[in-house]
Amino acid sequence: MPFEVQRFAEADRRAWDAFVWKSNNGTLFHTRRFFSYHAPDRFKDHSLVFLDGHRPVAILPAAGLFRDGARVLSSHAGASYGGFVYPESLSVRAAFDAVEALLAYAQKQAFDSVEMTQPPVVYHDRPSHCMDFALYKNGFRYKKREVSSVIPLDFAAEGILDKFKPEARTAYRKSVKLGVRVRETDDFEAFYPILQKNLGLRHHVKPTHTLEELRTLKRLFPERVRFFGAYLDRRLIAGVVNFAANDRVVLAFYISHDQAYQHCRPLNLLFHAIIRWCIEGGYRCLDFGIFTVNEEINWGLGKFKESFGARGVFRDTFVRAF
Repeated sequence: MPFEVQRFAEADRRAWDAFVWKSNNGTLFHTRRFFSYHAPDRFKDHSLVFLDGHRPVAILPAAGLFRDGARVLSSHAGASYGGFVYPESLSVRAAFDAVEALLAYAQKQAFDSVEMTQPPVVYHDRPSHCMDFALYKNGFRYKKREVSSVIPLDFAAEGILDKFKPEARTAYRKSVKLGVRVRETDDFEAFYPILQKNLGLRHHVKPTHTLEELRTLKRLFPERVRFFGAYLDRRLIAGVVNFAANDRVVLAFYISHDQAYQHCRPLNLLFHAIIRWCIEGGYRCLDFGIFTVNEEINWGLGKFKESFGARGVFRDTFVRAF
C-alpha cells in the first residue's frame, strides 16, 4: 500500500521534533522549534508527514512559494537543510515509496515543482544515499551541487595543530604571542557590526539573520547555538557563531573578523579552540560551510578552510518539475 501523506498540524509539533532528534539524518534546521523563529507570515508552511498505516516513516519540512510565476514546494526556504527526515532503519523500498507519494501529492496540490537541499552525508548517523537514489530515479535532477568544507574529528584534541597546514600553525602561534584570547560569549551585539561589514566587503551580502533573530535562536537553542569570540585587550576582534546541528556535526555558520586586526590572526586561534570544544563534546565533524556559490569556487575561501584540515563534501539541491 502507498504511504499516506498528511499536512503537518500544530498539535503534532512535539512529536515532529522528537522524530527529528531520533532520526538518522535530522538536524535542528528540520525542527518546528527552529522554524518558530521566523515571523508567522514569512513562509506558507506546507510540511508533510508520511504514514505507513498510523506509523510515521518520514517527514518533510516544506513551504509553498511562488517563483517566476511557478508554484514551488520547497524543503525548506527558511533553513540551511531540508529534505526527507527518516530513521536509520528506512529501507530502499520505503525511500522509493516516500518519493513516489510526495510526487503524487505535489501534483494533486498543483505544484509546478519540488526542490530540496539535503544535509551532507556526514550529518547522518549511518551513511546512506538510498533517498538520493530514490529521488534521482523518480526524475529529480541536481539543481546545484555545492561543496562544503568539513573536518572529520577522528583525532585527539592534542593533535589539532598536527592537522593544520604549516601557515595555519604559524598564524595560530602568532595570535597566542600577541595576546589574543578566546572565550565563549553571548556578545552578539559586539560581533554583529563586524559580521555586517565583513560580509558586505567580501561578498556584498547581508547576514542571513538579524541581530534579534540571532538572539532568538540562542534563546531557543541555548545548548546548540554557541558563539566563540577572540579578544585583544577586552576588545572583540573576531567571532564564530556555531550551530550544533545534531549530535554528530557542528556547523560554523558565521565566521568574521575585524579587518583592522587581521594581522593578529584571531580566526586561527578561534578554530583551534572550537575544534577542541567539538572533540571534547563528542562531535564527529566540524562543517565550515560551503566555499562555492552556485557551483562557482571561491578559491581563497576554500584554501583558508583547507588550512585547518577541512575537505570537501557535497551539499546537493534536488529539483523535480512537472
